[in-house]
Amino acid sequence: MSAGAGAGAGAAERGAVRTWIGSRVALAVVTVATGWLVADTNAGAVRSFTSSWDRWDTGLFVKIARFGYQGYPRHYPDRGVVAFFPGEPLALRVVHAVVRNWVASGLLISAVAGLIACVALVRLAAVDHTTAVGERAVLYLVLSPYAVFLAAAYSEALFLAFALPAWLMARRGRWWPAVLLAAGASVVRVTGLFLAAALVVQWLVSPSGRRRVTDALALVVPFVPPALYAVYLHHITGDWLAWPHAQRDNWGRHLVWPWTAFDTTWQAAWNSAQGAAYAWSYRAEIVAVLVGVVVCVVLAVRRRWGELTYVGLQVVALGTSTFYLSVARTALLWWPLWLLLAEVSLRRRWVHTAYLAVAPALMVVIVVAFQQDHWVG
Repeated sequence: MSAGAGAGAGAAERGAVRTWIGSRVALAVVTVATGWLVADTNAGAVRSFTSSWDRWDTGLFVKIARFGYQGYPRHYPDRGVVAFFPGEPLALRVVHAVVRNWVASGLLISAVAGLIACVALVRLAAVDHTTAVGERAVLYLVLSPYAVFLAAAYSEALFLAFALPAWLMARRGRWWPAVLLAAGASVVRVTGLFLAAALVVQWLVSPSGRRRVTDALALVVPFVPPALYAVYLHHITGDWLAWPHAQRDNWGRHLVWPWTAFDTTWQAAWNSAQGAAYAWSYRAEIVAVLVGVVVCVVLAVRRRWGELTYVGLQVVALGTSTFYLSVARTALLWWPLWLLLAEVSLRRRWVHTAYLAVAPALMVVIVVAFQQDHWVG
């Protein structure tokens, strides 16, 4: 890399840091303003900053971090929590040793992890595109409609903090760092399995000079954490399929034909008796699946087989669930989407204008809805 290119990359990384920090400040302002201006309460009952973020899955991650998967007290185990991989709860326990508020610990984890992910996204763009694409991809990610889940005490930001550097190392032909980082991602979310499969494909399509037998053996490493988690769940539940059974029994999710999943979601989205927030979410899920299909088609045309494996497996898995659930927020993890969108917007300025006209507005509304206990995905 030339001195000029290095300087350009450094400026892009600093730009990504500023974008991330600025977006966190903006979300803090939205959070405080929401507590005072939207909540139907008196001034003495306004929720604290951290209480505003204590919603939905956050409580489940905290529960696991505090009491483990067997629940507390022991005579009232919550088997549904085994659907959540242990990475986020483990991180919560570590940070909580210093930050003595569980939700604040989760917010700090997401803030630091998101910063790491943004810098890695810029560096990845420098390998496959340009630093300008990377800067814009970061902007689009942090302003995306469902970016609330990158700020909340959820696992998306932590996953990206492992997955994006892992893919960056793979693109540079540094397979051992790649698989070790991917193993970290596999501790955080089941999506790590799709990343592990994508790394195998990426290794196969890499130039022969970058492939060694020892690297091939290393590709097994990211599959190990999910296997160990399955063994652990069998130990505490006696069920080798505890994870999919938790998805089925607690969230009603199991494998169906893709047209069945689409029809079920479509009917829920357009049912006039459906709660408004849920109807909106189901419609957003349909859009997210369609976006995923388009991304897969573009990646296939461009012969980006590794990225296609990563996104494609997720689209298939989510598109064959009983109904579409959390697809829109899972799209946050599809970094090829943000890079492709940034690339297109640099060629067609109207795309940039259109995105900034729609996405940030939706993001603010969804942040407010999330903090008011409405289901947003």
